[in-house]
Amino acid sequence: MVNKPAEIPGEALDDRITAALVGAAVGDALGGPVEGYSPDQILERHGGRVHGVVGPWNGDAWRTARPLAPYHKGDGHVTDDTLMTHALVRVYARVRDHLDAYAVADHLVPDLMTTPRWIPELEAEALPLQRIFLAEKWLVARLHYGHVDPREAGVGNIVNCGAAMYMAPVGLVNAAHPRAAYAEALDVAGAHQSSYGREAAGVFAAAVAAACAPGATPESVGGACLALAKDGTRTAVERVCEAAARHTDTESALRPLREAVTPYDTVGPDYRAPSLGARRPSRLHAIEELPVALGMVVAAGGDYRQAVLGAVNYGRDCDSIATMAGAVAGALGSPAPEEWAEQVAEASRLDLAEPARVLTGVAREVFARDVERRRAHEAAFTVLGGARCSA
Repeated sequence: MVNKPAEIPGEALDDRITAALVGAAVGDALGGPVEGYSPDQILERHGGRVHGVVGPWNGDAWRTARPLAPYHKGDGHVTDDTLMTHALVRVYARVRDHLDAYAVADHLVPDLMTTPRWIPELEAEALPLQRIFLAEKWLVARLHYGHVDPREAGVGNIVNCGAAMYMAPVGLVNAAHPRAAYAEALDVAGAHQSSYGREAAGVFAAAVAAACAPGATPESVGGACLALAKDGTRTAVERVCEAAARHTDTESALRPLREAVTPYDTVGPDYRAPSLGARRPSRLHAIEELPVALGMVVAAGGDYRQAVLGAVNYGRDCDSIATMAGAVAGALGSPAPEEWAEQVAEASRLDLAEPARVLTGVAREVFARDVERRRAHEAAFTVLGGARCSA
């Protein structure tokens, strides 16, 4: 495989943030209707691989068919991955600075609990709290009702991708600075997750930040992740990316990527019937979604369409895998196809570009504050006899 940068239509910050956030939402919507199934089941159900927006798995019976009812997954509807991502953007818009676990308690939780919004899968206005999964409802139970220290509230939750799936905004606010993105995401995710679920949130944010750097490639993103990741997460990312590098298309990589991540995945072969040790804290394991998403981006050479379709047809938790792959590919400069973005925006009744416009403004403000803080520190350190100030 020849390592080459993704095609970059523009180096501007707003281009990267828009492509990442829109790319995440589109990937989420494409993966939603086939979430929880295997590649073979997807192949049989659709008479081939999924190549774009598809309808619900159970057709017109989606309202009552278990285990997905009452959610209208498919037809371009985003899921809780995008709802949580946009909620975090709103927190940044309010705070207009770096976030921590206390920002989750002070702003994200009230947003989920108090403000009705259009929920595409319910085809109705409702509180986001009524749509999010139990692992996300944990935020409300622990922070609002339990009054737990926000920095420790994630302890005890099932260990899954629930925090990682909406961390793209952290990477974008820290664009081109993966170490800062990693540290900030770990702090934010402490209110939601522990163990390798929290670690995945940090590494995903770092991947998005690294992808924003001028000249970034899938391989440089993987290298940035490996420089920061710890324990089982690091090993899983390394093994999956090694497997992905042996492929030049995501179709041939489907089975090898699953085989590479299997030793680190606690859920087991049957996604809907997790093993006894599933989603428990461990230093040896990793969530499946992040390594596979990064592997898809590597196998696709950074191309959005191929990476996201690979993630979708991988099955299992493919809406989250495609969300992450879409965000990284978008940040690399490969945007979602316009026709997909238009379909998802119309079907979900969402302005997918607006959160990007908001976050771009916040990112510029935060960077300006960081520069002021850094110069103040340099000046103080210089007075103390340290290195000379850079400005």
